[in-house]
Amino acid sequence: MLFRGSVEHTIDAKGRTSVPARFREVLSAHYGEKLIATAWFEPCLQIYPLKNWEAYEEQLSARNPLEPGVKQIYRICVATATEVEVDKLGRILVPPTLRAHAALEKDVVWIGLSKKMELWSKAGWEQAQAEARSEAHSADVSRVLGEIRG
Repeated sequence: MLFRGSVEHTIDAKGRTSVPARFREVLSAHYGEKLIATAWFEPCLQIYPLKNWEAYEEQLSARNPLEPGVKQIYRICVATATEVEVDKLGRILVPPTLRAHAALEKDVVWIGLSKKMELWSKAGWEQAQAEARSEAHSADVSRVLGEIRG
């Protein structure tokens, strides 16, 4: 029921990219073919099964709209949210504005993040990985690892 791992793919000039087979299996078994693609604070897209996006929006709508950060989340994430559907060939069509936000041109990487996925340009993902590794020994990472004992 969770999305895990990373898979390299391509995106064509029309903006079509294949959802990785293992992610499609999770979708068909638990969620259906409708997804929400949205811009994120980093140069990537968040891809939610519709059910999970609706739960996210519900939580966000319960927040005070004057609370710091809420307006930015609405403007960056909710305003750009677009319903996309997995076609019979296992692909989604990423709208041009979202492709531009994430610099998706040819080589892309799908990332499984438990209840959602991310879609990165290959170069963007490599940079994000390098940054994450450089911060791997931070107090924040140590705190979280200590709290979720594995």
